[in-house]
Amino acid sequence: MSTTSILVLALAGLLLVTFSSTALADTCQPSGTLESPATGHTCDECCKPGHVYPTYQCSPPVSRHTKAVMTLNDFSKGGDGGAPSECDGKYHNNTERVVALSTGWYDKGKRCGEYIRINAKGRSVLAKVVDECDTLHGCDKPHAFQPPCPHNDVDASQAVWDALGIFGDEVGDFPITWSDA
Repeated sequence: MSTTSILVLALAGLLLVTFSSTALADTCQPSGTLESPATGHTCDECCKPGHVYPTYQCSPPVSRHTKAVMTLNDFSKGGDGGAPSECDGKYHNNTERVVALSTGWYDKGKRCGEYIRINAKGRSVLAKVVDECDTLHGCDKPHAFQPPCPHNDVDASQAVWDALGIFGDEVGDFPITWSDA
């Protein structure tokens, strides 16, 4: 086989891998929209009156290094999570390493009680899945008047943030990777 043939095959293989990865990353597209009421609650995290939010029935495919955005959630009674956790019907202390996953990753509760490994800043932590971060509904009382979650969200307790060494101004929307443990 000539050097030119080998180079052409290598280039074709590289293009196939590149386009396959890009296609996988783009498979989760919005499935609809949700318009918040024209009037509503006023809080930092509440839906903005009249704003239109995308909704998702899916999440990106799970791999050994699934890219996501980690957000902070208070799973305790009276916390910003609203209702008790979907998986066990209980509230959880902020000292527990627990998470809520976007609807597609939550997979109708199939990950309830399972652990995921979250990686950030060169650290790794295990956290228990206890809830769904709803990507289809929001802006109402059952969802604490918050918008639907993004399709790639890992909503984590303060204990998870602390274990990863993420403090202060870094807490918010933080890029992570995760996998099933």
